[in-house]
Amino acid sequence: MWKKPLYKLLSFQNPHLKISTMGGASSKALTFSSVITKTTPTSPFPTKFTRTHFLKLPQRSQNDILFRASANPFNPSFHSISSIAWNKAPENIIDGGEKSEAFGAKDKVITVVLLGWLGAKPKHLKRYVEWNNARGIHAITFTVEAKELLWFDLGARVEQRIAELENELARWVLEKEEDGRERCFIFHTFSNTGWFVYGALLDGFQRREGLTEKIRGVIIDSGSADPLNPKIWAAGFAAAILKKRNSSTNGLENATTDSKLQEEEPGMIEAVLLSALEKFFKFILNKPDVNRRLRTIVNAVMEHPPPCPQLYLYSTADKIIPYKSIELRIEEMRKKGIKVFSFNFGTSSHVDHYRAFPNIYSSELHNFLKECFAAIKQR
Repeated sequence: MWKKPLYKLLSFQNPHLKISTMGGASSKALTFSSVITKTTPTSPFPTKFTRTHFLKLPQRSQNDILFRASANPFNPSFHSISSIAWNKAPENIIDGGEKSEAFGAKDKVITVVLLGWLGAKPKHLKRYVEWNNARGIHAITFTVEAKELLWFDLGARVEQRIAELENELARWVLEKEEDGRERCFIFHTFSNTGWFVYGALLDGFQRREGLTEKIRGVIIDSGSADPLNPKIWAAGFAAAILKKRNSSTNGLENATTDSKLQEEEPGMIEAVLLSALEKFFKFILNKPDVNRRLRTIVNAVMEHPPPCPQLYLYSTADKIIPYKSIELRIEEMRKKGIKVFSFNFGTSSHVDHYRAFPNIYSSELHNFLKECFAAIKQR
């Protein structure tokens, strides 16, 4: 049925990577082109968008037309990207509502960048979008579906999408609002997938003038674990596969043989899948090009983090990301002089803290945002 073997698989926790293990392929198994996107005219937000055409061009300067004042995703003239969803906060809150002043950021226009876990869909991030919109904060979502990682051109597509996101964020934040207010970002990442996407974006930001200082805070939900541990990679990828499998079989009236097996012996299926994935990632992560690129991303996050506060939300009960690994990351950041906040939810599962403890989660976010903008006033 297939003309080519399905051997090309992208590492799940870093959709910025393009990995090829097909026989006869180039020795460069990992490629990262400097991609700049050129968009075709699209309908105004929030209607559907048309396709984007990709060109390998030099980095554009901030004087380029893409970075001029008209680059506002909430204006009809803005040409957005099909894979990125902007969610505008209500006008009555933005224009001086009490909630917009609660964080001490009356002179700022904030957009939170929500980077989802592997397999997440925009609907899964809806509660986070709504929480921010209700407080006068715009939201932009970026997700990587598990099925994208099992297609022939997956490496190129996901890499292009991350390049699109970087360029779209840059074109928005490098301009001020018409009333003179400054634009800025809060990054909110989920699992190691979102954390790696953030690292890839930060690496790009650090190569471009005027972007890193626009980051006012970083929230890490269930992420930042050891990036070169094949067991963690395997656990995350297995969770995405099994969750997708569950969602596709639970709605069937007549259970199939596969679904019966999964109900009767889920532990066996998970054990076999984990074993296979762990062997795969143990091989992939030791490839020189893959290892080099991962270390570049981790270096951007760990060695050159933006000087803004960070909030780590995690749980002892997380079966995918070891909590001790997160606590080690917290200590490393503190030693570098970063103001770090954290909360261990104890019993909630991976990226499930908000659903399990909505009031506590909301309180942690609120207090953290106040700290982010209080830190700006103190500089």
